[in-house]
Amino acid sequence: MKPYIYAIGDVHGEYDLFQKLVAHYDPSIHQLVMLGDLNDRGPRTKECFLLGMKLVKETNAVYLRGNHEEYFLQFLQAPEDWYAPYVRNGGKETFESLLHPGATEEYSPTEIAMMIRSRYPELIDFLCERPLYYEWEEYLFVHAGVDLTKKDWRQTSDRDFLWIREPFHTGKNNTGKMIVFGHTITPMLHGDMQTTDLWYGDNLIGIDGGAVFGGSLHGVVFDQSGIVQDIEYQNNEGSWRG
Repeated sequence: MKPYIYAIGDVHGEYDLFQKLVAHYDPSIHQLVMLGDLNDRGPRTKECFLLGMKLVKETNAVYLRGNHEEYFLQFLQAPEDWYAPYVRNGGKETFESLLHPGATEEYSPTEIAMMIRSRYPELIDFLCERPLYYEWEEYLFVHAGVDLTKKDWRQTSDRDFLWIREPFHTGKNNTGKMIVFGHTITPMLHGDMQTTDLWYGDNLIGIDGGAVFGGSLHGVVFDQSGIVQDIEYQNNEGSWRG
């Protein structure tokens, strides 16, 4: 077992920030865990997806499924049903990154799905196989959270692993685990819509600094006793849009 975990929060197509954090990754000592949502909203989903897949295949990194990977896969399964909600939540940027700018104006949802399926079969198979959580020592890494009302957190529904918010953030954590999660941006958790620092709850650590909204992307190094380093890169390309 490697002595450190290196956890990266929600990337959302911010490839330049993702690259900066990956530059700190040393596969000889770090177990890399990407908390999901590498796609949507930001401009470079294709590069983020492909780098995430490469890191898993070449260095045994862990890439957890997020709700936005789920959105993408649901769209591919039923494009006419999922097109409108997916585009509202950042799917347009993903389509244009995987295909070309203007693709959403040129093609129907079914045509977009067919082209993505034909061009990226390996990526789609890879995304379908992503796990929902990762355990390491006394830590649990997950995209959104777990159902803290369950006697065993492993009985959490797939939907809650990907989507849960308020009940998880404010609930009593009796899991015996320190739970590290993304999904809900820390400016929202801090309650001021501007603080991008890590957020701490009841043995909970939120690490999604809202990079794609003009916040920051976190890479957090853990050992068995706690946080060793928090590497934070601000997104200076745009102002905070919280």
